[in-house]
Amino acid sequence: MQTLKFLFGYTRNQRLPLIITVLSMFCLTAVQLVEPKIISEMIAIVKAPFVDGFSYVPSSQLVGKLALIGTNDPSQLTIPGVIGRLAIIALTFYLFRAVFTFLRSYAAHVAGWGAVADARRDIYRHLQRLSLRFYEDQKTGDLMSRMVNDSDMFETLIAHAIPDTIVNILLFFGVAAILLGYSAKLMLLTLVPIPLIVFAARGFTKYVRPAFRNRQKEQGDLNATLNDNLLGIREIKAFTREDIEAERIGSHISRYRDSLLRALRLMATFHPFVEFSSSLGTIILIYFGGQLVLQQRLPLEDLVAFFLYLNIFYQPVRSLSGAWENIQHAMAGAERVAELLNEEPDVVERPDAITLPERADGAISFNHVSFRYVDDQPVLEDITLHIPSGHVVALVGPTGVGKSTLASLIPRFYDVREGSITLDGHDIRDLSLRSLRQQVSIVLQDVFLFHGTARDNILFGRPDATEEEVIRAAQIANAHEFLQALPEGYDTIIGERGVKLSGGQKQRLAIARAVLKDAPVLILDEATSSVDTQTEMLIQEALERLMVGRTTIIIAHRLSTIRSADAIVVLEGSRITQKGTHEELIAVDGLYRQLNEVQNEIEPRYAMLRERRRLAQVTA
Repeated sequence: MQTLKFLFGYTRNQRLPLIITVLSMFCLTAVQLVEPKIISEMIAIVKAPFVDGFSYVPSSQLVGKLALIGTNDPSQLTIPGVIGRLAIIALTFYLFRAVFTFLRSYAAHVAGWGAVADARRDIYRHLQRLSLRFYEDQKTGDLMSRMVNDSDMFETLIAHAIPDTIVNILLFFGVAAILLGYSAKLMLLTLVPIPLIVFAARGFTKYVRPAFRNRQKEQGDLNATLNDNLLGIREIKAFTREDIEAERIGSHISRYRDSLLRALRLMATFHPFVEFSSSLGTIILIYFGGQLVLQQRLPLEDLVAFFLYLNIFYQPVRSLSGAWENIQHAMAGAERVAELLNEEPDVVERPDAITLPERADGAISFNHVSFRYVDDQPVLEDITLHIPSGHVVALVGPTGVGKSTLASLIPRFYDVREGSITLDGHDIRDLSLRSLRQQVSIVLQDVFLFHGTARDNILFGRPDATEEEVIRAAQIANAHEFLQALPEGYDTIIGERGVKLSGGQKQRLAIARAVLKDAPVLILDEATSSVDTQTEMLIQEALERLMVGRTTIIIAHRLSTIRSADAIVVLEGSRITQKGTHEELIAVDGLYRQLNEVQNEIEPRYAMLRERRRLAQVTA
């Protein structure tokens, strides 16, 4: 019931098309119930005795029936007139049926796809609210499957299963009432198979819905694996993993097929059972109805009419088995969607959150901050650090000591477990997430660019910027020259994740994006790594321009890039162990001096290796 309540919640905005659907269904049901009766009455009129082959003999039996074709006076009707009026009545009848069928079908689809659109919007908004910790444990393809494939089932329920069920229930009871008028005894006998069908439906539900849910899960796993492989196609080719990955994808395809076939096998068993059970009613009617006719307790024409109506009577029963399959599909999808929507975000905005001014000063303080991931060892412990507005602070230390995590706490990608972080004296948990994150620009080592033009990616943080501002941001980022050289300039499509650009170009485009956003707090996480020396110089120049007037936090392993920082903070074992300028830290024995000495030894070796490689290439 909870799942159905959840599904019907998405019909609130679809009241008008649903009302049209329901009214059309009532009209269609009425038309279907009246159709056999109209045809029967028409035949009764046509087969009446004629005078001279042209006009009806007055008959008390016909007076009521003739009202159907617009008169109570049989002597005024001729054969052509009767046939003409009957044709007009039939035409009108079928036109009404066509109109109601269209209204029911189209209005139901409007309601169904409207509900799907509302559900998908809710899912995406909810996904945006969830913290990064949630995404660390999820597969992108599975989330996409829940948003697209599982929500798709809502339309099947609203536009098909529910309307079909309502129509068939109405038709069932309508025909039952008519059959009671013919023979109550035969009517009760034909109901014998119904409990069997109801019992079977309840039993199959126990197995069918979990089967369809498992099928949806396997589809999500297939989508997730396929998404990973398509994004990592370069690595697959580089490591000649084509055959292995093809086998892995094939395995997921097979599991999805098997899970689907298991669900369909259950339904394939259910449908014949329903067909067989409904045919028992016909067998009962043949035996007992035939006995009543032989005993002259039931007119033969009534038995024929009973057979015709019985076919309509069991039609809803057969149709309901198909609707039941659609309902199980939809319920399985709804359960997966509801499970996702019930996921609570770790980072929550307070109802009375403060909105910062358009541009904050950028003073940041960490006050006895501790952080750990769920059920993990502490990543940060008792971190106390003040960064004045406009100052540059570098975070250094071995891999895994929490440098990136510390920076990620500022825009509240994660929330601290203990202590607090303030921005201009405000606890960041008291600020609205939007106004807080508008104050922060981030340039990462692993740059993410969206499929689209270079201009679109620069404008990402500030879509209303002018052309002059876009070009100015690119010039500051040392990106203007290479952007102009692209085939379509700034309007060149750069591909998914910027695949058409080099690493250095992507980095500079990301810097241009940060420049245009013009936030007072800047986080640079290994922004100059993995590029050649010449490109590093271009990026470093761009970063120097970007850092002017901004509170900057730099995470870097290459110590040569942070010597000019106002303060260098050394993290070791989840704590701050040293803090000072480059000169102050070099002067004392500690981790920073050790790291600096190691890099001073390694850099000449790297330079010598590069020179040897260059000479070898020249000689070759």
